[in-house]
Amino acid sequence: MLCENCCCFVEMYSPHGSSVKFWLLSLRVTMAKQWSEGHSSSILCVGASVGPEGLLASGSEGGEVTVWSQEGTILGRLTLPGEEDSTSVVFSPAAPGQLFVSHGDTVSVLDPRNLKGPVEEFQGAGEEEINALALNETGSALAVADDSGAVRVLELPGGKVCRTLRRHTNICSSVAFRPHRPNNLVSAGLDMQVMLWGLQKTRPLWTLNLQDVAEEEDDHQQRPGQLFNPPLAHCVSVASCGNILACAAEDGRVHVMRIGSGSKLEQQGAVKAHSQGASQAHFVSFLSHPYWLVTGGNDGQVALWDLSKHPVVAPEGKAKTKVTAAQRRKGKSKTKRKEQSQDKAKTPSKAGAEQEEAEVEDGAAAAAAADAEDMMEDKSGPKLSISHGDKVNWLCPAVLKGEQCVVVADQSCSLTVYPLSHL
Repeated sequence: MLCENCCCFVEMYSPHGSSVKFWLLSLRVTMAKQWSEGHSSSILCVGASVGPEGLLASGSEGGEVTVWSQEGTILGRLTLPGEEDSTSVVFSPAAPGQLFVSHGDTVSVLDPRNLKGPVEEFQGAGEEEINALALNETGSALAVADDSGAVRVLELPGGKVCRTLRRHTNICSSVAFRPHRPNNLVSAGLDMQVMLWGLQKTRPLWTLNLQDVAEEEDDHQQRPGQLFNPPLAHCVSVASCGNILACAAEDGRVHVMRIGSGSKLEQQGAVKAHSQGASQAHFVSFLSHPYWLVTGGNDGQVALWDLSKHPVVAPEGKAKTKVTAAQRRKGKSKTKRKEQSQDKAKTPSKAGAEQEEAEVEDGAAAAAAADAEDMMEDKSGPKLSISHGDKVNWLCPAVLKGEQCVVVADQSCSLTVYPLSHL
């Protein structure tokens, strides 16, 4: 018999006397809830507010936005003008009565308690279609990542563009502010780059090339059934401490980075998270420590990881990945050998390109060329693994009616809520 609060092995015997063991999830995890009838097409994004009402919002294809109560009751539905896909929904941490939604190149500001139409619109907030939004802790700055590869930072209120950050040579897929450091921003894109920005300047403090990291792994062997995919960066998240980053990539890994003093990239490693592309990675702020991470992938799996003992997070007594001059030179030669031709790449002048390359290398791009023996990879498995069964579009950790949960959006028009209470 299964215990409701834990996972366990069940041993079954064949007619020939041999036994087969199955790892089963607890009943509490398999008792998932479905939130339906909020959308008529595939849900692309989910967000949760931090206010006392604890509202959730979801966006789908065709510009649909739905606001939900903690019980899964639909509080409001709206189709945005133009009916372009709703690609990101973010509640303001400073004003829970403000909901920011990206659709096309526009960001609409909605009142989630009264979905009658946009309260305000920032048209042309993105140069091209927007993929992700992020708000800083004070709600005074909104970051917008778009298909051109640019990241724009808008002042709030008002929506005036105060910074445009250009270094990605392909679609910028994800963006996140660092907690406790309102002038630091992380971006990730389909050019396989993760970048840390200081908003006082328009060049990154450092750049990590995930493809270089993968090439340096001499012992890199993918799981059975895993396709050989480049590490296109899909989703980046920052732990509440502000110093640990996680990036879900198309190679099935979640790449983990630690930022040290002076905002330098101090260490990097990886978790072999999914047998196909990892599409989502979000730190969970309400569990026992800041290093719980929930991930989702194209393999239909949702997994919860405890990174508190990962060698990048807790390096004491472990070999450290150091940035050396030799590694910088190695990284430079590798970069020069590569010429990615991307559909949406932008080519700066030759002199400007050389200057940009030097600036990036002066940061912590060298970590991308870390030797294989220094590549720190977590060999332990997830603390919880859920066979969701459908490709994951978005994950949203949330506390619903006092219960710790993760909300999953997939290819369907319904949301699935999995409890994490046994943790």
